[in-house]
Amino acid sequence: MTLGPRYLVRRLVALAATLVAASVVIYGALSLAPGDPATMLAGGSPPNPQVLAEIHKEYHLDDPFWSQYWHWISNAATGDFGQSIVFRGSVSQLLAPRITNTLLLISYCGLVIIVVGIGLGMLAALRGRRTDTGITMATTVLMGTPTFVVAVILSWGFAAKLGWFPVFGGGTGFLDRVWHLTLPALALSGSYLAFLSRTTRSAIVAEKFSEHVDTARSRGLPSRHIVRRHVMRNASGPILNVSGAVVAGLLASTAVIERAFGVNGLGSLLVDSALRKDMAVVMAISLLVVALFVVIMTIVDAVNAAIDPRITAGVGVDA
Repeated sequence: MTLGPRYLVRRLVALAATLVAASVVIYGALSLAPGDPATMLAGGSPPNPQVLAEIHKEYHLDDPFWSQYWHWISNAATGDFGQSIVFRGSVSQLLAPRITNTLLLISYCGLVIIVVGIGLGMLAALRGRRTDTGITMATTVLMGTPTFVVAVILSWGFAAKLGWFPVFGGGTGFLDRVWHLTLPALALSGSYLAFLSRTTRSAIVAEKFSEHVDTARSRGLPSRHIVRRHVMRNASGPILNVSGAVVAGLLASTAVIERAFGVNGLGSLLVDSALRKDMAVVMAISLLVVALFVVIMTIVDAVNAAIDPRITAGVGVDA
């Protein structure tokens, strides 16, 4: 189904409004954080008051809140996130080489989560009680295992013992990066794919015993046709929503894995910058995380609307 222009306009307006609101919250929250980031740059104990005053002027730290916010967001809209106080350079140039590693890790992890998570959920829901019990037990254990524990187990088994994968660094070149990021992606995806598997199973089981499926069975339709056209199509809504939310939220979860495997990415940089009160870097990464989440969820909503005409019809009625 083709999405109507009114629906697309509404989604784009909602996307823009969400990003603006999120940027205000991020900037406001970080501006209230205790401590003065200029003291680290000024050095000395106590720092020279004249040097502090010059730093405050250079980085607009004494301007009113809305003036500071407008200065930041207007520059951020053009790709200029300001200057890092700790790293003494452009934040955009600081982020550029790390974005590739993090986006590749997220893409790799998202592929594993969607393929394996949905696949296991379908098997659990459609292949009988024994398979269902085995997958349910396995995913329950995986959901309850902390990410760093999974990272340690994978590093010990596949790196230290078998030597199949490297355990440190992000690699160079596409194939070498994929090889280096295999263990981090598997470690990060564990609990997420287990959660998606449980969600997929629940959605399919609910549709299997719905009234319209019983009606299709009474008409003598083939089992494959019923599963494909009635069960999976109607279960796709919650599966897509959870898949989108999981993949979109990965960027906020990469810090532990990036530090554990020595991946030079945004997550590890965010932790280091927060500890050192480098607010320009923290704000830039936080805004990127929110933007990625909102964009992915907007795409998921559009796909759901294309699959289910009732969504766009409801929008049209409300409008």
